[in-house]
Amino acid sequence: MRINKFLAEAGVASRRKADEMIQNGEVKVNGRIPSIGDDIDEFNDIVLVNGSRAVINTHFEYYMMNKPKGYICSVKDEKGRKTVMDLFPKELKTRIYPVGRLDYDTEGLLILTNDGEMTLRLTHPRNEVPKTYSVKIEGSINDKELSLLRAGVKIDGKITKRSNVKVIDKGRDFTKLSVTITEGRNRQVRKMFEAVGKNVSFLKRVKIGELKLTGLNRGEVRKLRQNEIEYL
Repeated sequence: MRINKFLAEAGVASRRKADEMIQNGEVKVNGRIPSIGDDIDEFNDIVLVNGSRAVINTHFEYYMMNKPKGYICSVKDEKGRKTVMDLFPKELKTRIYPVGRLDYDTEGLLILTNDGEMTLRLTHPRNEVPKTYSVKIEGSINDKELSLLRAGVKIDGKITKRSNVKVIDKGRDFTKLSVTITEGRNRQVRKMFEAVGKNVSFLKRVKIGELKLTGLNRGEVRKLRQNEIEYL
């Protein structure tokens, strides 16, 4: 088994984060530091992460959080900022991590789990899992700008994939929209609107696929129901 897959299934981190940990020398296999992409014997090799042994989980946990603004989607932050794990109930000892990222100023639906395979399915670009956001921008937006957003705009030197953008409400100095994307690029929704000259004043993820953010106030966490787990 690939070392990053082993670490994901052990609930240590996502595969991408596991590669970073390997690169940083935080992981040892039978006393030696492995390389990214190495295979291990998951039944016989001894894998240590920062001195603690990692073993594959046989029991997975799945949670939904209504992430508020002002928190980093990470298990820990080198700058000392608050992370979503600070909101996780202390009595729940399961080693879990957030699936994907919502940026510091974005709130809404966040999945947390120790299931590495589910994390990969939800985050890998090839799977194009739709994610829906409630967006509020300053001012108005015209049909041409909406068409550009739907067709794809250039951010960070690359055109975005087609997206579903609908106006929900309008006011004198604001517009509310629903935006569904199938990518997970850094600050993508904010940058899409910046590309057509609009400033996002509020951004909240409300759905992943057909899984909706329900029954949670800001900062609250609940276990996923069995039908929700099966859907994901």
